[in-house]
Amino acid sequence: MRANLIAVGEHAPAWVAVGFAEYRKRLSHWLPLDLLELPPGRRGKGIDPQRAIADEGQRLRAAVPKGALLVVLDGSGHAFTSTQLAQRLAHWRQHGRDLALLIGGPDGHAPEVLAAADAIWSLGPLTLPHMLVRLLVAEQLYRAASVLANHPYHRG
Repeated sequence: MRANLIAVGEHAPAWVAVGFAEYRKRLSHWLPLDLLELPPGRRGKGIDPQRAIADEGQRLRAAVPKGALLVVLDGSGHAFTSTQLAQRLAHWRQHGRDLALLIGGPDGHAPEVLAAADAIWSLGPLTLPHMLVRLLVAEQLYRAASVLANHPYHRG
């Protein structure tokens, strides 16, 4: 199983890129993690934000590897404890499919993206910068994988 983090937004700040790279490296033998950055939809004066959301949604869905299990990051989703996420990861592994995790743009996901999701994952009620979400997802995937491997990283 491979994990693909597909995110709207480009050019993460150095601290996010370094942190993400660290967890990607740690995950490499348990759950290889790739990052695909997509440019955000056009926004601005006189441009309907729904058009940007729809454009991002189309590009996100097109970027999902064929047959991948689709997990959408969205505030409307289910908030897992770290142990619950580990159990969910074990369940996803049993499907024998790659994992695609989608992070939307600044205005959220298109309804079609949410409707296509196999799971919707919320990182909690806080509003988080989308670049930070990348780092948090990578860390939580590492934590979940370490729980499954009985690694001491997670001592909860």
